[in-house]
Parts: sequence; C-alpha cells; structure tokens
Amino acid sequence: MSNKMTVKDRLKTYRKHPGSFLVMLLVMLGALLTFSVLLFLIAYILINGVPHIKLSLFEWNYTSENASVVPALINTIVMTILSLLIAVPFGIFSAIFLVEYSGKGNKFVEVIRLTTETLSGIPSIVYGLFGMLFFVNTLDWGFSILAGAFTLSIMILPLIMRTTEEALKSVPDSYREASFGLGAGKLRTIFTIVLPSAVPGILAGIILAIGRIIGETAALLYTSGTVAQVPNLMGSGRTLALHMYVLSSEGLHMNQASATAVVILLFVLIINGLSGMVAKRIAKG
Repeated sequence: MSNKMTVKDRLKTYRKHPGSFLVMLLVMLGALLTFSVLLFLIAYILINGVPHIKLSLFEWNYTSENASVVPALINTIVMTILSLLIAVPFGIFSAIFLVEYSGKGNKFVEVIRLTTETLSGIPSIVYGLFGMLFFVNTLDWGFSILAGAFTLSIMILPLIMRTTEEALKSVPDSYREASFGLGAGKLRTIFTIVLPSAVPGILAGIILAIGRIIGETAALLYTSGTVAQVPNLMGSGRTLALHMYVLSSEGLHMNQASATAVVILLFVLIINGLSGMVAKRIAKG
C-alpha cells in the first residue's frame, strides 16, 4: 500500500483543519516570493552587466579607461585564502573544545557562546574601524592586504565557530561510544570519527564565510584601501566588491560596475560549486 495522500484526501484534511491549509498557502507563497526575488536579482545583474563585458575589462593593469577587474579579482582570491587560513583553524578547534571537552553547564563556555553571538551581530563598519585602529595604525601595517585579511578573519570567526559547533553536535553520540568501546582515545575519536562525519556542516559554514569575504566592502575601506593594483601582502589593494563600489560611487564607470557585478556573481557560483563537489567527495570518503 502507498503512503502517499491523494488530492481528495488532502482536500478532506484541509476542510477539517483550515489552519493547515492557510499554513500551506503561506509556505508556498514564501517559497515562491523568495525564488522570484532571487531570479529577478540574477536576471537584473545579467541584463545590465553582460552587454558591457569586454576584453579590456580583463587587462592586467588597471587604467581609468579600461577599469580592469583583474587586479581586484586576484586580490579577492588572495584575501579569501588568507582570511580562511587564519579563521578556519581557530574556529574549528574552538568548536571542538566547546563540544567535546567542555562540560555541560560550564559558565565559561556560556560566556564564549554569548560573546560569539554578540560578535556575529556587530556591523562590519565597526570591524573596519577596529582593524584600522589596531592593524593599520597600532601595528603599523598601513593599508594592506594583510590588515584586511586579519580584519575579515575576525569577522568570519564567529560564523565558522557556530556552524562547526552545530555540525559536531549533530554527530550521534553512538559514534563516539562505539569508538571508545573499540579502545580509541578521545583525540583519535575526534579526528577519525567525529570530524569526518561533521565535514558537510563545517564546509557549509566555510562557504557562507567565503560569501561574506567576497561581498565585504565597509571593513576593507578602512584596512586594505582602494588602490587598483596587485600588491604584495603589505601593499594596498581592492577586492571585487570594493572595486564595484568605487566605480559606482565615482559615477564615471557605471557600465564597468555592472560588468563587475556579473564577474562577482560568476565567481561566487564557481566557488560554491567547487565547495559542493569537495563536500560530496569527502562525505563519500
């Protein structure tokens, strides 16, 4: 016998419970509205940006005539890698401590969780001000890629910590008990049983962090600067989002700004696609 409900059965259920029908309509309306907004944004970006994509947009050196995105693209990749290299180890190991080593009801752990949630709600412009005062001025790094990467790593650290913590909590305790029963120690259980099982959730948090890095402008205005060049780590450089912001704020290269939006969209889609493939391969083992 099939467990699927027929249309008549559903109509009978909705007649008996009108509230269920109303909830179903609201859910469908919300899903349709979300999908429509997403589709509209993508279509708007493509329609306004694709006609203005030219070969001059991908020249190595930026000039006021070509408004090349290549320096900004390279800076975005470097900024993303540096920020993740700094934030991911700290975030994952902090989450391991909170889930695997801290006891239940630990006041210190509750303070850490409260601090993490508070940091998640701080506007990015505040992070940028802190980065300018500490990394740029106090440490005398100046406007540089390194200052921007450290500032962004602090921004995404709470996100990686929380998603990793939830991913570790979702691993059944029976996995840990079975590992302990076979004679494995705590550390070996974490790295061979728990972490591999939590990889999809951890990667989901990293993907969200990558999206925030790529789309960040406010914090980088105060830390990495807006010079359109490929610098060394201690030099100033703009990312793709910052490049688009500068072009649009100047008002002289609106077509190039629209084309840059298409490049950012494609860059994010490629990163998400690659991350999804990596997550599937790791999950399959």
